[in-house]
Amino acid sequence: MTHTAVDATSSAAVPAARRLATRRLPRWTAPAIAVGSIVVAVAIGAGAGLSSHIQWGLIALLLFVVGSYAITAQVEGRRQAKDRVATSLVWSAFILAVLPLYSLIETTIKQGAGVIDGTFLTHSMKNVLTIEPGGGIYHAIIGTVEQVGIAAAIAAPLGILTAVYLVEYGRGWLAKVVTFFVDVMTGIPSIVAGLFILSLWFIAFDKAPQSGFAGSLALAILMTPIVVRSTEEMLKLVPNELREASYALGVPKWRTITKVVVPTAIGGITTGVMLALARIAGESAPVALLIYGAQYINNNPFKGPQESLPYYIYQQYVDGNPASYARAWGAALVLIAFVMILNLVARLIARWKAPKNTGR
Repeated sequence: MTHTAVDATSSAAVPAARRLATRRLPRWTAPAIAVGSIVVAVAIGAGAGLSSHIQWGLIALLLFVVGSYAITAQVEGRRQAKDRVATSLVWSAFILAVLPLYSLIETTIKQGAGVIDGTFLTHSMKNVLTIEPGGGIYHAIIGTVEQVGIAAAIAAPLGILTAVYLVEYGRGWLAKVVTFFVDVMTGIPSIVAGLFILSLWFIAFDKAPQSGFAGSLALAILMTPIVVRSTEEMLKLVPNELREASYALGVPKWRTITKVVVPTAIGGITTGVMLALARIAGESAPVALLIYGAQYINNNPFKGPQESLPYYIYQQYVDGNPASYARAWGAALVLIAFVMILNLVARLIARWKAPKNTGR
């Protein structure tokens, strides 16, 4: 009787386990729901006369979330359905964040690729009428590279040294004051930095502000807090065991910082500097206040007006004719490519300098 009862119980448990095991949706369910949502969204969009593909995509996302919940709730239960909905919402949020970026890049490439050629990249706007095609952005590229380079030469050492002080030496009220001002500088608008340098240039130095160097000072103000914050976080990630091992060998603190701490975090520090460069490369407000702009090539950032890519785009758009619009789109595409290259270099440096597992 005992063996019979055990066998009956086992045989009853097996079908229940099989039912639990089979109440799972196959792996192809999510792609199938996505395809079905897209088909239905296209039908709805075409039937309703919606011309924007973005609207079709939003309808498809909504149908996908609702469909995933309904099907999963019927097969796997509401608890698993809520989990599927949460996952779907995360992916939907990611897609919604990517859509504007995709639209921006697609529009810029479509509008600006046709005007970019050798002449556009190697000539300035000197003696070129704004209503006529022709001209280029060579003078703006030179100005942007020089202004951003000078800003980096000022902000990178200052930001790195400030971060080293805050992490390795910062104690008491002075560190708190420095941290407070770094936080404040992180959120200041770019126009405020331009106005500060403009006032300083006029009042303290009694000089005309039209120079690439003046704009670089404003860009350095915007870049410094970013470098400080990124470097500070990278230095905090360096294990304290490395510092303690260096101190145990009798190495002084300043040498431990320069030979152990900073080299260990150099990958992240360099990445932060490159990302800060990408952040200031597209600023136009300080340029408009301090550098103005020039239709000709000015290789001297310390004297006279100088062009830059952001201000060139603004000028060409304000001119308001088909030829200037085309040049504005072309310059915008070059600026996006410049920022993307800086971000790519930052990622390559981070991967190159990342700690490698040497264990066997």
